[in-house]
Amino acid sequence: MTRDPLNAGVQSGNAILLGYQQRWVADDSAVKVIEKSRRIGLSYAEAADDVLYAASEAGANVYYISYNQEMTQGFIQDCAGWAKAYQAAAGQIEESVIEADDKQILTYTIKFDSGHMIKAFTSNPRNLRSKGRPGERLVIDEAAFVDDIEELLKAAMAMTIWGGQIRIISTHNGEDNPFNTLINDIRADRYDYSLHRVDLDEALGEGLYRRICQVTGRTWSRVGEAEWRQQLINRYKPNEDEELFCIPALGGGAYLTRTMIEACMAPLPVLRFNGTREFNALPEPQRAAIVEDWIREALQPLLAKLDPRRRHALGQDFARSGDLSVIAPMEIGEPLHRTVPFLVEMHNVPFKQQEQILFAVGNGLPRLSGVAIDSRGNGSYIGEAARDEWGSIVDQVQATENWYRERMPRYKARFEDATITIPQHDGVLEDHRAFKLVRGVARLPEGKTDGKGERHGDAAMACVLADSASDMDHVEIDFIPVPKGGTQDTDDADDGGFAIGDGAW
Repeated sequence: MTRDPLNAGVQSGNAILLGYQQRWVADDSAVKVIEKSRRIGLSYAEAADDVLYAASEAGANVYYISYNQEMTQGFIQDCAGWAKAYQAAAGQIEESVIEADDKQILTYTIKFDSGHMIKAFTSNPRNLRSKGRPGERLVIDEAAFVDDIEELLKAAMAMTIWGGQIRIISTHNGEDNPFNTLINDIRADRYDYSLHRVDLDEALGEGLYRRICQVTGRTWSRVGEAEWRQQLINRYKPNEDEELFCIPALGGGAYLTRTMIEACMAPLPVLRFNGTREFNALPEPQRAAIVEDWIREALQPLLAKLDPRRRHALGQDFARSGDLSVIAPMEIGEPLHRTVPFLVEMHNVPFKQQEQILFAVGNGLPRLSGVAIDSRGNGSYIGEAARDEWGSIVDQVQATENWYRERMPRYKARFEDATITIPQHDGVLEDHRAFKLVRGVARLPEGKTDGKGERHGDAAMACVLADSASDMDHVEIDFIPVPKGGTQDTDDADDGGFAIGDGAW
């Protein structure tokens, strides 16, 4: 039988599988993981693909593990149903008992004429020790709830040596659970596994309740869907965030510990420019002249010390008056170690002078390869100005919950692995300790985060933005300014007065 899950009614107008189920089935990564809401049909979609895989001569055996017998029975029955629907040549479900650790474990097996089988049993790492022939697939369902998941995953990974596949499916079971650790490690790029995420609202948006109505004979309506959603949330309270919205329980407390942060600190400069009432009242040309003197005296000596051979990135957490506006350059070392060589803190500084200081930093960084600017609210001005100055290497960041979810595990991993160095400064330390887990995602809480009421995690956020910019896939910009009043061959200069070097604009 030819394995082609996308032609099994999946992509037609009357699609058997919903969008998120289709994406899961279509992903052929060696290891893929999904954090999900309860009862959205992921195991059902997995069964559909597993039957096609086992029934195909080009496929292999599939092993399914769950944490209880009821789930195991349900999955194997779904497989039997799909085998019938596909008209796949398969035998009846066989039951058997195996002995493991003085326990009797009930297993279920479906054998196909292809010579392959689907075998389902409850979790025990020993069950995997003899598995792992070329192409064999392991499915771990509700992985956060199986016994000794760490040992299970360790045993499972051996299956990939000979081209095997691993599918890990689960809702969350606490912030400290190894499944959540695995999710965060994937987001931190510690593993090159494929990661999926589907919460209740995403599933509803792709037709979950409509499908339920089709199956149960109900009439779909928007009001009915909203009522059903609320009833479901009420049934799961007080655990609805974890059970339905992929937010692990027990969140709270500092995201980065003092010990972790201090271990990655070094005596590096933190510059401060304050916009006093007198300064801000001056005409803009006078303010620009004062800032130009400050740049020449305080900033340029630091820029001159940077290694011209190394790539650099830049992040800015913008504020106009209440909070600090912080610029964080970042050097990417040869072993991919990130170093923030200095920070620039600005308080109550007008837009034009912030732009002036930002451009002085950015244009003074060797091999500038990425810029990330906090472009929410008034920050949109600085974001647009940076885009005009440096083009496509600028990311005008709108820090949504999803953005924090993706970036913060990566940033935390720098401290855990000691692959980042930041300035040793009490304000910088407190800014980093300000990150809290809110609904399972590390972010800055509302309001001031220091005892003096001056800061809102500003330096830390600038460093996170710089770290994000350092991961951008761009070639650095190189340019040669044309001296005022001078001339330059037109072949070497563009209309803006500078030549494009080996980099890409």
